Amino acid sequence: MEINVIIDEDLDESPEISWLQGVAEQVLTAEGVDPQSELGLVLVGQEKVQQLNLTYLGRDEPTDVLAFSMLPGPSPEKEAGSPPFVLPPDSISHLGEVIISYPQAVIQAAERRHPVRKEIAILIIHGILHLLGYDHDRPEPEQQMKTREEEILERIEEEGY
Repeated sequence: MEINVIIDEDLDESPEISWLQGVAEQVLTAEGVDPQSELGLVLVGQEKVQQLNLTYLGRDEPTDVLAFSMLPGPSPEKEAGSPPFVLPPDSISHLGEVIISYPQAVIQAAERRHPVRKEIAILIIHGILHLLGYDHDRPEPEQQMKTREEEILERIEEEGY
């Protein structure tokens, strides 16, 4: 699996790239994703995530995680009527990008009284599950997604991530 990590240069601190890649790989493995897959994982500040949230979802507010899927099918981030992504002619499955607001993760970790790394792991899991088609727009899919998030987080914690 290819997991490309980009950390905004304006961030004062962030987890190590290898740790971020390891968490993402654990999620992809737990979901049985083809090893010939590629994923982008981006850590940004509040202003950048708010700008993306406004541009792509019409919400002028910061958020904790955004997921931009490159897989076929509908996605909330894909505007209605917009052309599909043009995929490169290779054998790699390009899943998309997960964008995490590091400052928001710090805030949420403090509110939930757990380490920032755990919050980042939760957001990585949440974002990747969105890329893979999970959603929380109705009660039943929301419960399925929440249950799967908890199962994967438990597995990651057991393995020491």
